[in-house]
Amino acid sequence: MSTLIDTFIAPPCAEQIETLFQDEHLLLINKPSGLLSLSGKNPLNLDSVHYRLAALYPGCTLVHRLDFGTSGIMVIARNKAINVALCQQFSQRRVRKVYHALLCGHLDESEGVIDAAIARDAARFPLMSICPVQGKPARSRYRVIERIYQAGEGGAPLPLTRVELTPETGRTHQLRIHCQLLGHPILGCDLYGGRERPGTAQASRLMLHASELGFIHPVSEAAIYVRHASPF
Repeated sequence: MSTLIDTFIAPPCAEQIETLFQDEHLLLINKPSGLLSLSGKNPLNLDSVHYRLAALYPGCTLVHRLDFGTSGIMVIARNKAINVALCQQFSQRRVRKVYHALLCGHLDESEGVIDAAIARDAARFPLMSICPVQGKPARSRYRVIERIYQAGEGGAPLPLTRVELTPETGRTHQLRIHCQLLGHPILGCDLYGGRERPGTAQASRLMLHASELGFIHPVSEAAIYVRHASPF
């Protein structure tokens, strides 16, 4: 059996992590696009959210991750007990997550649900694929915010749709592959078609941002809901 190797080397990320909230139990941060959530096995991929924050908050751990190209809100536990409590909320789907994205083309429907199981694509690591038989259940909701045009190659108008995405499950690459399934990949997505259409190559990043996160504070039991506006 062959071993799949990740050959990705992350370019340097000069952007800083923005702290949105902190107390003795947890942190809420805004992750920049182009920064790994967790350091890779390759020493060239040492820089990450966890690597930077562990230097400031020893013992902190990631509760969840955002893809390398995705920006936005993450919650970080400052000790193991908080991590366990928050992970339980994520696994029980009691955490509300909302993303904003720019999709290629104009969606016909103004809102809808994508319900399609996702599995690892053994032949095309690190891609995922839609697989009704072996895949894990995955469900996402979308709502159109606006349909716009952006100047593409040669100045030709490029249709884009700004959407709000709400994942009800948390599968790897879920929003990216579900948007591809809609026929409207996320602009700037190098894995699922967001750079294959004419005029999309100018996207400077993956146009996906984790804009809202809501959960119950494990200690105070207060409802925490934080928003961070999309940068695009």
